[in-house]
Amino acid sequence: MAVLEVAEFLHVSTPTSWVEQASKLQPLLLIDHANCERKAASSALSMIYRYEEQCDFAVQLSRIVREEMRHFEQVHALLKTLQIEYVHLSPSKYARALHSYAREHSPTKFDDLLIASIIEARSYERFELLEEVLIGRVAKLYGKLKDSEHRHFLAYLDLARRLEEERVITARVQDLLNHEAQLITRFDDQFRFHSGDPVDTTG
Repeated sequence: MAVLEVAEFLHVSTPTSWVEQASKLQPLLLIDHANCERKAASSALSMIYRYEEQCDFAVQLSRIVREEMRHFEQVHALLKTLQIEYVHLSPSKYARALHSYAREHSPTKFDDLLIASIIEARSYERFELLEEVLIGRVAKLYGKLKDSEHRHFLAYLDLARRLEEERVITARVQDLLNHEAQLITRFDDQFRFHSGDPVDTTG
């Protein structure tokens, strides 16, 4: 079976305006990226307990926890190297909005796995874009981390497929991806790693 590519999975690409904004706001980008890695580790750890009846899930999820925390350490180290203070930031609306949508629209037992897969896929896509437009250590970091995001994207999707029939998974993930596409292309006045379009084109 051919490996599913992120470009085939996601419904929309990141707006060019977000990439341009990211290149201008690198300190903010890196601080929020560090937060995202920490939250990704916490999410994977919580799923070890949520799916404790699926004993084989724990091994895959524990690997993801370790990788995400390692990524957090790498981003944090880069912040120190660049003399960027790791300050508190309010969280992105993105993950919260995906989970809220899932809860309000026919929730399933595997939504958290599918949402994690979507978030990892979007992260991979943005890592690729950032690697191309940024320079120096920051670009190098994104090039270094992107392959693990792709691996996590596929791992979460595979775990969900072990819980339900393929047709059910496909239908649900397409529904969630439709909403994700709206979040990514909608105007967002708060720049974060997973924020939407920073340019308001409605008026």
